[in-house]
Amino acid sequence: MRHLSYQSLLEMGTKDLTFVQLNQLIGRKTGGISVYPFTSSIRGKEDPCSHIIVRGKSMAGRADDLFNLINCVLQEVQFTDQQRFKQFVSQSKARMENRLRGGGHGIAAARMDAKLNVAGWISEQMGGVSYLEFLQALEEKVDNDWAGISSSLEEIRKSLLSKEGCLVNMTADGKTLSNTGKFVGKFLDLLPSKSLVERASWNVQLTSNNEAIVIPTQVNYVGKAANLYDRGYQLSGSAYVISKHISNTWLWDRVRVSGGAYGGFCNFDTHSGVFTFLSYRDPNLLKTLDIYDGTGDFLRELKMDDDTLTKAIIGTIGDVDAYQLPDAKGYSSLVRYLLGITEEERQRRREEILSTSLKDFKEFADAIDAVKVNGVAVAVASPNDVETANKERLNFFQVKKAL
Repeated sequence: MRHLSYQSLLEMGTKDLTFVQLNQLIGRKTGGISVYPFTSSIRGKEDPCSHIIVRGKSMAGRADDLFNLINCVLQEVQFTDQQRFKQFVSQSKARMENRLRGGGHGIAAARMDAKLNVAGWISEQMGGVSYLEFLQALEEKVDNDWAGISSSLEEIRKSLLSKEGCLVNMTADGKTLSNTGKFVGKFLDLLPSKSLVERASWNVQLTSNNEAIVIPTQVNYVGKAANLYDRGYQLSGSAYVISKHISNTWLWDRVRVSGGAYGGFCNFDTHSGVFTFLSYRDPNLLKTLDIYDGTGDFLRELKMDDDTLTKAIIGTIGDVDAYQLPDAKGYSSLVRYLLGITEEERQRRREEILSTSLKDFKEFADAIDAVKVNGVAVAVASPNDVETANKERLNFFQVKKAL
């Protein structure tokens, strides 16, 4: 492979760059550029927040190069190299298959989310089992209908990019922000003025049945989830403390120590209201689901001295106000803006965290019972364990073979 000098890359127009040369240029003139979809529920709203996010960073003197290269990545990459594209598809498929084997808890979480809200469905289409199925079909289609795929890729790009829907978030010192304003304007002027497609409302979810995603494995990833907001729960900062305590005590003791799993934890998505239980590399299946269902009773019977409660609160507030580097601060600010989270609300949640009491734990038990009563279960699991579970509880899981 021929390596061009830095100067020759500078002199070369971006339209003439190959993929390798473009990567070299990005590596030498920036701190990296990434492009990915971002989708989330917005608390109190039906429609989700869904964007394509482009992140990049550079030294102050390279801001012009950064915006030029971002424009190149977005608008000048040509969808003409069939073999290169097929290689991307094959690599993506292999990564997804590895995620199923080694990180099935994430796949299970995405699948449950897709059954409970629209934002979850969108994310699962682009990063879950549905995405793997899409890649499997696409890999075969590349050889049979490359012209159609290439045309579709161009249509997708034109539908995604527009000045009208673009939001720029920059993090730098005051002087750098002032000096780079002209580069932002130049970047925006190069974007199409409007998207080729109209904005649409989404109203799609997967069916809310219990599901076992069967793969060749000796361990399981077991999840169960429900939407607490649908059952009337009103968000309080105490939920952060309670969720962390459940993971560190109840699930640690029962799922990991007694159950033999490598990990057991829970997560509360305060944007969608979905409370999720998950286990990692778990030898059990139904037994773990029974532990999840016992969480409400655990909270009702909980005894906690002031020292333990204080430690739980300190651990939680440390997560909420964790140290961030400047680029992470800027990104967090962008996400909060997109989701409508104000500084006033953040301060209110801090105060609620700091004032969490044992009474809050007891009251949360009623909310978390929604997972027991109305929850949906998804497991990425071995064929034998799923077969045994469906015999013990007649057809408890709908079986889906993934690999």
